[in-house]
Parts: sequence; structure tokens; C-alpha cells
Amino acid sequence: MNHKIKIGLFGFGTVGQGVYRVVNRAKNAHAEIRRICVRDTAKKRDVEVPEGVLTDRAEDLFEDPEINLIVEVVDDAEASYRIVTAALRGGIPVVSGSKAMIAEHLPELIRLQHEYRTAMLYDASSCGSIPVIRNLEEYYDNDLLLEVKGILNGSSNYILSRVFDHGEDYSGALLKAQKLGFAESDPTFDISGKDSLYKLIIITVHALGVYIKPEDVFTYGISTIHDADIRYAREKGVKIKLVAQVVKVDESRFTMFVMPEFVSPSRYIYSVDNEYNGVVIRGECYDRQFMFGKGAGGLPTASSILSDIMARRHGYRYEYKKMGYMDTPEYTTDVRLKVYIHYETTDIPGKMVFERIHEKYTSSAGNYIIADISLRNLARYRSLLDAPDIFLANIPVFFLDKDD
Repeated sequence: MNHKIKIGLFGFGTVGQGVYRVVNRAKNAHAEIRRICVRDTAKKRDVEVPEGVLTDRAEDLFEDPEINLIVEVVDDAEASYRIVTAALRGGIPVVSGSKAMIAEHLPELIRLQHEYRTAMLYDASSCGSIPVIRNLEEYYDNDLLLEVKGILNGSSNYILSRVFDHGEDYSGALLKAQKLGFAESDPTFDISGKDSLYKLIIITVHALGVYIKPEDVFTYGISTIHDADIRYAREKGVKIKLVAQVVKVDESRFTMFVMPEFVSPSRYIYSVDNEYNGVVIRGECYDRQFMFGKGAGGLPTASSILSDIMARRHGYRYEYKKMGYMDTPEYTTDVRLKVYIHYETTDIPGKMVFERIHEKYTSSAGNYIIADISLRNLARYRSLLDAPDIFLANIPVFFLDKDD
């Protein structure tokens, strides 16, 4: 596809308008946005487009013979699925930023790419401006890759940064994130860990060649963090970060989860603040490599989409080579974790069975326990851990011997 790319764009919100700006600004892209499909053509927007470009009819894009690339940045996962699958079945390449839709449907989307001999790129779906997907796809063999771990959600990281670096309380930091557009009016998707989970699902396919359903991955967010947890972390000289990780536990097995984590100053992600993302890739021979960049905001995401547009101009596609390996590792939750659990009225010691208790503290202001528990058993207690008086954080144990 070395000729000019003519784009059919679905969605014209913050990211869509960012895409319009960066495509028009990038002269070497040899691309133009021919039509834009929106729900309401009369809605006032910050970016003006020529008359006749906006439409509320999807068929105006799919039936235009000049459009040779679909870019979709809609905020509705079901609509995104309909757009992407229609494009692939029509033999039109797609660039997408919809991490929820991709994570839920990736096996089918891979099959459609093969069946209709077209391509779908989605670097923008994971970590905003960081090209983590393409790097994992091309440069890291899964035999040598041991771990991908990092801060994948800019909104929750901004909130925690305001708390730990600026002394703000959690509710005030959340409100500021919403005012700046880093968090939605309903921030549940970000602070629950779901956004990080969907990105981790996609990353794991390109890191290890294995797809795991989102519902099979333990995920815990930051919505119930208490002042006592913040004080405890400060006393220990650490920060709390919402961290997602996929890690090989031995030659044939791997595990993955999303949880708040106590992060010490010696770790790369300790200094990843505000709306930035940071990803650490660890391997047998190259130890750790670190990728850093903005993970929230319209223009950072749009720049990643532009990178995919340019890649399609040169015929690039994901080959999913690792999914065809004979010895892809198996997913397991039979691994031991060390966790911190804050509780007030819920009887955590009486209701949960731990393999080992390292520390237990009780006071009128709140209680906590530090203990070892398998990820499998932690998942069994998931509904109990949803109580509003409970906060859970991971205390890292993987690769401690290599980090000393």
C-alpha cells in the first residue's frame, strides 16, 4: 500500500479529533481523512472539517471505493466490534484503539484477518504513545522473554501520583483527573483495573503467543484505597502503583494479574508519574528494558494511530508468529503471592486461608495483614475482597533473587 492512504474515520471525540490533527500535520504520511462517521453531525466540535466530510451513515465509508483504510476510535465496544468485523470481511485494513473490544474478541479478529487476507493494527490500544505491541511482536522471542510488567493506565497513575508526590487526598486527585480529561465522569473502567486488564490481555498475545479470556485473570483496582494504606506506604518509603504483569514462573508456565503494588525507589516504574505509562520487559539474556511515554490524552493516542497508518502504507501486519510455536507456555494461577490486605470490619483473618502470615496489625483506626496466598485462592475470595473496607496490594516476589 505505497500509494496514498484514504481513510474512513469512525469516531470524532477527543481521540478522533487528535487523529484528524496529526494526519493533516504529518506530510510524509501521504494520507488523508476522506470521510468521518459520527452519531450526530450537528454537534459542535473543536476541530472544523470541510463540508461533506461528516456523515452519520457507516455505509458512506464502507461503500466508498476510494477508502482503503478504516480507522475506528469510537467509545462503544459493541459498535467498535461491528465496525472492525465489517471492515475485515470487506477486505479493508483496520486501525483500532478499542482495547476492550480487542481483548474480548482477539481470537476471532485474528481468524478474520487470515480468512479475508487483510490486516488489523492496534498499537494505540495499549499504552498510548508507547509502541509496545509492535516491539513485542517483532523483537522479543517468547523463549527468552520472562516478564512484561508495568503501569498501563494513565488515569489511575495520575491519581496516585497526585497522592504520593503532591500530598493530595484520593478524592481530590480523582476530581482533578476528571477535570483535566485523564479520567471519565465515570472513572470505574480506569480505577477498577479493567483498562489495564484489557491491555494486558493484548500484550500477552504478542509477548507469549497465548490468549487468555479477561474473566480468567485476577484484577483488583484502587477504588477502595484508604488513608491508612497511603500512610503505610509512605512509612515504608514506597509508592502504590496500579501494576499489570505477565510473568513466566518456569519453563512451561506463566501467570498474569492486575493489582495495586508497593513499588520501591529502585524500580523503574517508581518514577513513572502523572498520566505516563511505563513498561518493563525482562528477558533471560538482556535483563530489563524499559519503555516510557504518555498513556492518556488525545494526541499521544493519535500519534500511535498515525504510526499504524504509516505502517499500513508499507504493508505491515502482525504475523502472530508466537501463537504458532509448538511450546507456548500454559497459564496457571498456582503461584504464591505475598499480599497486603487492609480491613476494618470484614473478618479477613477468619474468612481467608493463608499459606503463611508474615505480619498482622490491629487497631481502632484499621487493621492489616501481610501474608502469602496462592493466586488461585486469592481469586476464590474475589467477592469478599470487593467489600468497601478492604484494600489489597501486591508485594513483589518474582525475580527478587535477580534484583539483589
